[in-house]
Amino acid sequence: MPGNFNCLLIHPEFSKKSSLNYADVCRIAGAKYPMPPLGLLTVAALLPGNWNYKLIDLNTTPLQGKDFEWADIVCTGGMLSQQPGIIEIIRKAHEYGLKVVAGGPDPSCQPDLYSGADYLVIGEGENTIPLFLDDLNRGVKKGVYLTEAPVDLTRSVIPRYDLIHFSDYLVMGMQFSRGCPYNCEFCNVIEIFGRKQRTKTVDQIITELQTLFNLGYKGHIFFVDDNFLAQGNSVEELLNSIAEWSEKNKYPFYFQAESSLNFASKDMFLQLLKKAEFRYLSIGIETPEDRVLRKAQKHQNMNNSIHSSVKKILSYGIIVDASFILGFDNETELSAGFMMNCIGDSGICMAMVGTLYALPGTQLARRLKKEGRLFQDVTRIRNNSMEIDQMTSGLNFLTNRPRSEILRDYSSILSYIYNPENYYRRLTYLGLNLKPCYRYKPGINKKIRLWISFVKVCGIVGFNVRTGLLFWKLLLTMLLKNPKALEP
Repeated sequence: MPGNFNCLLIHPEFSKKSSLNYADVCRIAGAKYPMPPLGLLTVAALLPGNWNYKLIDLNTTPLQGKDFEWADIVCTGGMLSQQPGIIEIIRKAHEYGLKVVAGGPDPSCQPDLYSGADYLVIGEGENTIPLFLDDLNRGVKKGVYLTEAPVDLTRSVIPRYDLIHFSDYLVMGMQFSRGCPYNCEFCNVIEIFGRKQRTKTVDQIITELQTLFNLGYKGHIFFVDDNFLAQGNSVEELLNSIAEWSEKNKYPFYFQAESSLNFASKDMFLQLLKKAEFRYLSIGIETPEDRVLRKAQKHQNMNNSIHSSVKKILSYGIIVDASFILGFDNETELSAGFMMNCIGDSGICMAMVGTLYALPGTQLARRLKKEGRLFQDVTRIRNNSMEIDQMTSGLNFLTNRPRSEILRDYSSILSYIYNPENYYRRLTYLGLNLKPCYRYKPGINKKIRLWISFVKVCGIVGFNVRTGLLFWKLLLTMLLKNPKALEP
């Protein structure tokens, strides 16, 4: 391809009501969206270096006709909840006579739905994008590209962070590993990336950190690995290296990662996370009931006290946010109560509660189909205003318990955990048990934004009839009993 070849990368919009967009948090913090599209940033780095690139994230920036007029080719893709947006981008690009490359989680799991794309890259781009480029250079007009071999991440590329505006986002994404050693029935990660976890080298991650630092970014970085701590010795080496690099560079970042609950028993990892300035762990708890976990094949969470595990993590200065799922086969009429008590007793403030969704290609979907309980083999989103995401439009199968009972329980859980008194009780528990020793300090511009955000929060909840007294009581309690828990 010629050096002036223009590639337009388009990230489809998530629903405004999606659990994934944190719209109110972004508005208060002065951002447009939580995190940039790491997948498309990586795709841009895998494509030829002599092309010209423009990235449009529809969650932050409107797409205009002049963007299509500039482009010679369009790349897009995304998750299940972005399906209508991907299909619409393909249609719109074709109106302008442009070829479209599509990929990502949903096109990889349901390629037939994306037959309108000219080039479909299935699975990991490091394997399939070179195949696509070979065809493009030979003038091939259409193709589907898939290889079964897992990617060697030690030859992975640095994402093109230079294509985004950092001020649009709350957090930057980074990836150390792919795959997960566990075998949760409902998870599609092991179907796409496998159960053998692969990692980048420590030097690669340090280079990515240095790249962000050189581009002027400072602040929150989220390792998007599906189970960051599962790779034992490699993670130990990485955390030590991050801590060393951070100290040398005066701690420009603080971090977040995803983990399973069983790692709370490993003091060494928690100490290393603290040393490397990790402030958050996202944990898929799903349910406090071992009998339900056993059926769902999430054995790694069994026989763990959630309350004790979360309290221990807090003692290392790390806040836990957690996801929970309702609708598993082994649930009973008591399950909702167990879940509410678990969230309340553990002080988990950021509790994402959703209904079970049998994602395409998962063991769960295959089992339900065999049992005659799956509503459809493929998942088409026909009404994007109602089918928001898996959290809120799940249960795409015939449930064991009456559906009305599950939905009633779901509504009861949400009402209970976000009742102001219950929510502020959890915040107080978190604040009193959090033992931080933070080293990252925001710069002057960041401090100004934080103070503006704080003033906005005071105006929204501090002078609200339902929450005002609870908010000021919480703030006073923290100032008197654990002021270090107030993030600088």
